Amino acid sequence: MTEAKERTRDRISRRQVDKFEQRRAQLAESALQTLAELGYARTSLREIAQNSDFSHGVLHYYFTDKVDLLTHCVRQFEEACVTRYDEIVARAHTASELQRDFATAMAATLRADAKLHRLWYDLRNQSLFEASFRPDVLEIDRRREAMIWHVVSRYADLVPAPVTVPPRVAYALLDGLFQQALLQYLSGAEEAAADLEREVPTVLARVVAG
Repeated sequence: MTEAKERTRDRISRRQVDKFEQRRAQLAESALQTLAELGYARTSLREIAQNSDFSHGVLHYYFTDKVDLLTHCVRQFEEACVTRYDEIVARAHTASELQRDFATAMAATLRADAKLHRLWYDLRNQSLFEASFRPDVLEIDRRREAMIWHVVSRYADLVPAPVTVPPRVAYALLDGLFQQALLQYLSGAEEAAADLEREVPTVLARVVAG
């Protein structure tokens, strides 16, 4: 085979892969709302198909099973989530400004995306029982930890003072606070988001020796 033919074959192959991944992304976006509404245990591929414009057979063609679809959905959502605070960190000029804007953003995503965040925690809980989930969950968790550490370390620079806890502890504190607020919010406590917004600055201040 000539070099030109090999290059042509490689381009066609890449296009086919790209089209396949684009289709998976479309299907995952369509399935995300159903999964977020019902959760992992109560949702089947057939039920997802009934709530979308795609057939059960199409879903089976693009995804091996429900685990494959769910992890793809959560990865897709988290790819947007893990950069949500980058702009806040970049524009912050004072520690108090970063405290305020970070807390406001956390409360805003609680209000706007509560069911989608619930899906992430569902997946993380399922990974305690389903070994097939664990590699994806651990990777997403590492990225979320790095996102929080980006905020905390920048806050420490602005104080200025050293951070008194390692990244995993800072993440556990803020993620735990968010998960508690999410449970309260989904239970009908409208004030949960406002409480979260008020409590986040306190946690930030306590993890830095200022």
